[in-house]
Order: sequence, then structure tokens, then C-alpha cells
Amino acid sequence: MSSVNMADEKPMDRLVCGDVGYGKTEVAVRAAFKAIDSGKQVAVLVPTTILAQQHFATFSERLSDFRGEIALLSRFRTRQQQKDTVEELAAGKIDLV
Repeated sequence: MSSVNMADEKPMDRLVCGDVGYGKTEVAVRAAFKAIDSGKQVAVLVPTTILAQQHFATFSERLSDFRGEIALLSRFRTRQQQKDTVEELAAGKIDLV
């Protein structure tokens, strides 16, 4: 049985769960950076729109010194913003959403 990790060609998905303050966001930021640096796109799914906004701010700040386009997709975006984001994702113009 082969191991599945970020260096493999096959796309992967992972669920990161744990109590508040145990480093889930840090794990997600580092994994996203590695994926983007390898030319991949990343989607971070969160359970609330507030957490999506918080993560958008955190990822944007933490990755600001590196290449990569980050976008937010949530119900608080206008329909046009959502449509534009989805189109840019499909075109490969957004690295992390």
C-alpha cells in the first residue's frame, strides 16, 4: 500500500479538526503554501461565513510576501463577485479560495 501525501501526483483532501487553539489554521496555511508553491490550487472549506472571512484575512496576511492569488467565496459576496471568482478559479487565475 502506497502512502498518500502532498508530493504524490494524485490530488488529496484532508480534514483538519481539533480544539480551539491547537494549530489547525497553522497547518492549513503551511499546507496551502506548499501546494501553491508547487503550482496547485487550494480550496479551504470552513463551516461558517465568519470563519471564512477570518481565514481569508489570515491567509492573505500570512502569504502576502509570496506569489499567489487568494480569493474569498461566501454568501456575503455579491452574485457577480461569486461568478467572477468561480470563473477566475476555472481559468487558473486564483491559487487559493
